[in-house]
Amino acid sequence: MMFWYGNGMNEWGYVLMTVSMVLFWGLVILGIVVMIRYLAQASQRRGKAGTPRLTPERLLAERFARGEIDEPEYRTRLATLQGSGTADGS
Repeated sequence: MMFWYGNGMNEWGYVLMTVSMVLFWGLVILGIVVMIRYLAQASQRRGKAGTPRLTPERLLAERFARGEIDEPEYRTRLATLQGSGTADGS
């Protein structure tokens, strides 16, 4: 009565056992990788939240400091940002 299905596992049983074990460990490893990536992105998002956003004036000043724009263009754009519309402020 003990061996209703034969003497034990046949070759299909071993194949099924091997495939299921590979799938199980693959899913475990995939789950760990996904969790690590999620936690790393969450910590990066928290780090970025503490950095101040650049204001348009500060961004313009950085472009001027890098030499991307010259002084007349800097003053014109700064006046435009500040709402006066002219470079001399009148």
